[in-house]
Amino acid sequence: MRSLSEAFIPELPHYYGGKVRENYDLPDGRRIIIATDRISAFDRILATIPDKGQVLTQTARYWFEATADICPNHVLSYPDPNVVIGKRLDILPVEIVVRGYLAGTTGTSLLTLYRKGMRDIYGLHLQDGLRDNEILPASVITPTSKAFDGGHDEPLSAHQIIESGLLSPDQWETVSRYALALFARGQELAARRGLILVDTKYEFGTDATGQIILADEIHTPDSSRYWIADSYDQAFRDGSRPKSFDKDFIRAWVAERCDPYKDAIPEIPKALIEETAEVYRTAYRTITGEEFVPDTAGATVLDRIRGNLEPFFMKA
Repeated sequence: MRSLSEAFIPELPHYYGGKVRENYDLPDGRRIIIATDRISAFDRILATIPDKGQVLTQTARYWFEATADICPNHVLSYPDPNVVIGKRLDILPVEIVVRGYLAGTTGTSLLTLYRKGMRDIYGLHLQDGLRDNEILPASVITPTSKAFDGGHDEPLSAHQIIESGLLSPDQWETVSRYALALFARGQELAARRGLILVDTKYEFGTDATGQIILADEIHTPDSSRYWIADSYDQAFRDGSRPKSFDKDFIRAWVAERCDPYKDAIPEIPKALIEETAEVYRTAYRTITGEEFVPDTAGATVLDRIRGNLEPFFMKA
């Protein structure tokens, strides 16, 4: 199985790595972002999934193009199926999570906190008696602090964000407006494909002029939770989880076997790795309506990427 566990290219300048992506800053203000095949959850790397990086990059491309009329995004070009060249931004220190349902498995999800008895969360008030995976009266924003140092994200309210100076009132108004509009467009287009866009996260940054721009990715299986629409009603009646093809698929497997925030992650079977890879490929086909065709050029995925990025190499 061809997969990309890392994408360190020493000929490219100003490298820094993230949980899933490798980044390089060019002198002219552009950023090279390479999506690896690593899968991250619970603030940890769980495994490497073949084709995942290409799926993420190309799914995000579909959504960036489908939402360009709502807000500006960072994309400049795509020199490789796993790579985007974008504007270098100063990332805002708040991650914007939009939710349409009482769902989730992470420590900051509405469902996790609701199960703990919390009713006043993220500046919201939730009534008693809600059930797992129940649709919310309206989509809500549940922002978290962005843990740049690898620490845990923490829940925030709009009041806390503005009072602490993380965002100005104008910035908060803008990212909130953008996020809700992006989510509404996402739900609309997903519904046409027989999907429910349950929740998603957005990252925004500012350019040299202070303009707020959508960064990172949008509505991918990593940043979003999707359910298969025709599985929802029966699952909700049964109290089970609707069919999905997001990373909850492997995240749920891990969470059933350990405390993923504290314990060692158990070895994930090869069959589950390949099954997860097919989940990502299916996600691409279902979301975009296009067939997924893996790019098999080059001896390895990294060799192919190196060749496509050679024009950006720094000359000695």
